[in-house]
Amino acid sequence: MRQKNIILTGFMGSGKTSVGLRLSYRMRMPVEDTDKLIERREGCSVAEIFARKGEDYFRDRETELLGELQGRRQACIYSLGGGAPVRPENRELLRKLGKVLYLRATPETVYGRLKGDDTRPLLQCPDLLSRIRRLMEERKEAYESAAHLVLDVDHMGIEEIVEKIAEEMRKMKILVINGPNLNFLGIREKSVYGIQDYQYLLELIRKKGEETGNDITVFQSNHEGAIIDRIQEAYFDGTEGIVINPGAYTHYSYAIRDALASITVPKVEIHISDITKREAFRKVSVTAPACDRQIYGQGLAGYLQAIDFILNREK
Repeated sequence: MRQKNIILTGFMGSGKTSVGLRLSYRMRMPVEDTDKLIERREGCSVAEIFARKGEDYFRDRETELLGELQGRRQACIYSLGGGAPVRPENRELLRKLGKVLYLRATPETVYGRLKGDDTRPLLQCPDLLSRIRRLMEERKEAYESAAHLVLDVDHMGIEEIVEKIAEEMRKMKILVINGPNLNFLGIREKSVYGIQDYQYLLELIRKKGEETGNDITVFQSNHEGAIIDRIQEAYFDGTEGIVINPGAYTHYSYAIRDALASITVPKVEIHISDITKREAFRKVSVTAPACDRQIYGQGLAGYLQAIDFILNREK
């Protein structure tokens, strides 16, 4: 499976640098500290940038850098400055860049690590613990909304954190979308769609996720707009492959087709019956051109074939 960028976020002192270095050995990937990248470009330390040009200037350079990193081809581990996820545009850039992991620590843990550290501009104050608590509370929503995974690291050692991240990176996140009337499996036209009900299909997919060690989520709706919303959500939530049975929307929903075309992950259109041997209108799919493959006539096993296609595509 192709390596993906790993982005480590969290408050100052949460362990991003130490974890990033150890993770680089474990994953055999280069590691970069975004603060250090900015320092090299500016020719001075973050503290000096804050003192001479102000925080807004530094944040602008941070956003500029995150945009540039999108174009890099080599997978990398990025350790971010503590304030990087605060800007909404940065959060979107981060989630597009790779897997965002939030190393969450308590204010007391951070205080224990940072007291006496005079290199951090935002923490130069008489009551350090109160300052840390306030900043962490202000940034809480930003950290959590940017992250694909939150790790509470207070009572975890470096090796435990690294192993947890390595395990997470081995998983692939796949979304299975079922359109109208799929929830009526086992009820509707049994001679065409079989006697197994929708719960049977959900269990089949759940077992596939367990067997392959991947994160497979199933979504079903009878409403076109809800399906479009879920496809769009996949753009932001780290989904790496989509299996979709659009049901009757297959034949006329250009809106779903356009939503699928907006997502660049591997996509497979699946149909339980052989649509080439049914009514004339079922032979036309407006959504298939936005997918990488179409599978039909294989019964419920077609879903498993579609998942395998995506997993093999990413190797």
